[in-house]
Amino acid sequence: MEILRNQPEIALFLVLAIGHAVGQIRFGPIQLGGICGTLIAALVIGQLGIHVDDSVKNVFFMLFIFALGYAGGPQFFANLDAKGLRIGLLCLVEVVTVLVLVLGATFLLSLDQGTAAGLMAGAATESAVVGTATDAISRLALSLADIRQLQANVVTAYSITYVFGLIAIVVVTSQVFPLLLRVDLRAEADRLWKTMGGGDPDAASATPEMIGRVFLVTVGRGRTVGELSSIFAGRASIERVVRRGQSLTVEPTLRLQPFDQVLAIGRRSVLVNVAELLGREFANTTAFDAVVETTEVVINRREWFDRELHELQHAPLPPGVQIVGLKRDGNAMPLLQDVKLRRGDVLKLYGPVLDVTRALPLIGDRVVESTHSNISYAAMGILLGVFIGGFSVRLGGIPFSLGTGGGALVTGLLFGWYQAKNPHRLSVPPEALALMKDLGLATFIACVGLASGPQALALVKKFGIALPLVGVAIALVPATISLFVGHKLLRLEAPVLLGAIAGQQCSTPALSAVQNAAGNATPLLGYTITYAISNVVLPLMGPLIVALAGLVAHAAK
Repeated sequence: MEILRNQPEIALFLVLAIGHAVGQIRFGPIQLGGICGTLIAALVIGQLGIHVDDSVKNVFFMLFIFALGYAGGPQFFANLDAKGLRIGLLCLVEVVTVLVLVLGATFLLSLDQGTAAGLMAGAATESAVVGTATDAISRLALSLADIRQLQANVVTAYSITYVFGLIAIVVVTSQVFPLLLRVDLRAEADRLWKTMGGGDPDAASATPEMIGRVFLVTVGRGRTVGELSSIFAGRASIERVVRRGQSLTVEPTLRLQPFDQVLAIGRRSVLVNVAELLGREFANTTAFDAVVETTEVVINRREWFDRELHELQHAPLPPGVQIVGLKRDGNAMPLLQDVKLRRGDVLKLYGPVLDVTRALPLIGDRVVESTHSNISYAAMGILLGVFIGGFSVRLGGIPFSLGTGGGALVTGLLFGWYQAKNPHRLSVPPEALALMKDLGLATFIACVGLASGPQALALVKKFGIALPLVGVAIALVPATISLFVGHKLLRLEAPVLLGAIAGQQCSTPALSAVQNAAGNATPLLGYTITYAISNVVLPLMGPLIVALAGLVAHAAK
């Protein structure tokens, strides 16, 4: 214990190690995750009275909140259109309902500002609110002891309500809500999948396997390349024809002769049957030196915004190029023919090098594959965010500012959006962003948890079971209202609606549970929109709930 007190950096990494190990333990469909596990470990070890310098906490929080905005910026702005805002109405339901319920609980239970903010963060399962609220509390005109007590209450209330809110939202979205809607979720998801042009759900949830095969023409003599292309329906193509040792120019009118050697590339499901059309598969492929590549391209050509995937596949792309993957906001989307393309979507293309090179400018810009981070770009974004966060305005007599967290979040959104429009420039790779987010938030939570340890038990004794029960209510009420709004007013399909509810709650475990119940990836169609919006808006509510809870607490006295 003496070593941990004298060298708090040891305690910090001990908390991170234990917390993330605990967070990986799965209880059925529930998994606490590294952040909640870290918080629990920090509160326990924090009972020893360990103090980590505040500058450590602040630096890592700025790294996290900027990376959060940077990663979500492209999708956030892409969803500010008619369709995105339509489903995004559920995020408005989430924010308004949570604010009203938290303020009501503040009045009835006489909660302080820290406990109210922690209740909001935990019940909404949005860890970033802990950071923005804690930062806002540090700016209050209070003594240092009172500020630390309120910050401790944020963390403790969050840790208590997060677990119960997470369990509640996972269970209701995957089990209870389908019963209330009176639908067979798996059947509805399967119907939606087929309606949108999906094939085998198990194959569509990941990149389809692309292969190349060489056939010796026997039964296919007399067929033209154009006839075969029509049969393949864009899912495979003839790339090379060799006749008596000479490579021929491949064009639709080329008619195959006996013993021609034909190289076909495309999807396995198509090519396994090509032998019946052409002849037996030919083992000796030394004469075929065609090179294929897989590359990613970001959609930023305006003519493809809100167009369906099949329009892109069947119109401008060279016949040898296949679309084998689609990502939106970092999530692998179902590769459905009728899925609407959005600005910032990333398509994975497969085909011969020359054909892929010709296809790229028709869609957008090649995604820069680099492991190097533009540290100058990121540091300038954080610096600008800190500067913006220092400004304060009065709203209805209440001093309000974005604070360090809100400012860095806003600049992260803008810098990430700019990068999405210019993917050919060196930026911060997704892997580096993930490390910034994970390490930044985990270290921040560990620092706050260690400092809050001694005060945590007092809050638990004061409120007992009241906080967990209120946390469950605050998690379920907005979700239930969104279920009614999405079903009755927006007329959303059940899988999309349940995915959107998981997204408005920023709950990846809930999404996983809904997808398991649905049997395919259709819930992602709603999840990506609401998650992108809530993941930005909810953290900005941290300073607001601190200010409003202060007014309510004052009025209740």
